[in-house]
Amino acid sequence: MFFSFLAELREAKVPVSLREYLTLMEAMEKRVARFDIEEFYFLARTALVKDERHLDRFDRVFGHCFKGIETASDPYTELPEAWLKKLAERFLTAEEKQLIEALGGWEKLMETLRQRLAEQKARHQGGGKWIGTAGTSPFGAHGYNPEGVRIGQEKNRNNRAVKVWDRREFKDLDGNVELGIRNIKIALRRLRKFARTGAPDELDLDTTIKETANHGYLDVHMRPERRNAVKVLVFFDIGGSMDSHIEQVEELFSAAKTEFKHMEYFYFHNCLYEGVWKQNRRRFTDRTPTWDVLHKYPHDYKVVFVGDASMSPYEIMVPGGSVEHVNEEAGSVWLARITPTYPHAL
Repeated sequence: MFFSFLAELREAKVPVSLREYLTLMEAMEKRVARFDIEEFYFLARTALVKDERHLDRFDRVFGHCFKGIETASDPYTELPEAWLKKLAERFLTAEEKQLIEALGGWEKLMETLRQRLAEQKARHQGGGKWIGTAGTSPFGAHGYNPEGVRIGQEKNRNNRAVKVWDRREFKDLDGNVELGIRNIKIALRRLRKFARTGAPDELDLDTTIKETANHGYLDVHMRPERRNAVKVLVFFDIGGSMDSHIEQVEELFSAAKTEFKHMEYFYFHNCLYEGVWKQNRRRFTDRTPTWDVLHKYPHDYKVVFVGDASMSPYEIMVPGGSVEHVNEEAGSVWLARITPTYPHAL
């Protein structure tokens, strides 16, 4: 099992050496991870992965190799609280969901949340009013409401939240995906425009022959290298509903990096606001002001937004309507600033 695990990691282009594999085997012999699949996962990841860019590939291979293996457990152990919360989730029929009404707009939703925070003194489960779990209240987790604020839930369930009151972590796109991107590369090649720019460091054979014949002596002519002159600025929507499209977006990202030598990219979530970022693990601490992007990259850049347009209207039209933070200006204001700056925007 362990040897096939090593082989599949190498096949997935995770650079694992024999020394690292033997280190993992030595740790297993010394029982660093004792009959616990989660402990073994972290041990294997620590021993075998040297670059965080390979974590996604490692996770995929690990899930394939050790699928179905569970940690041995004591039948008398109490169920974790998280499991109990999942069991308490409320499942509603389509007819029941239609009967649940939204509070009626962004301002009403935020004002009601402020009232609930001031009035509520204890945890609630079920029901349609208080902040809690497994109910029809607009506030809480593991329930349902057509327009609510998500508080204390790991991931999307119904894609109905207009604001998320949790700190979410997103992963960067893998820019080294190779399988399945040939057709995308061929399509992107039709967008290239070549021009000779830069220093004259390439022999111009035709002109050299012509001028040598005209002058009667060797007259060497140089010319700049022919390069793809198209410059592209890409904004990638990341996280949330975009998780369903991660494979296709990674293929597009890899193909674009190959075909366009002048390509810059940034991440955003749902709608463009006052800040974008380069690394998702540092998106709360290392952001680039959108104004800086507009000033740094000139108007001859082609701008492309890649996303699924899955968001609430408030995220575009209302100041403070971002699902994750309180934005001073509406998303539509920032989108309107893009088109005059970059005539070619998609």
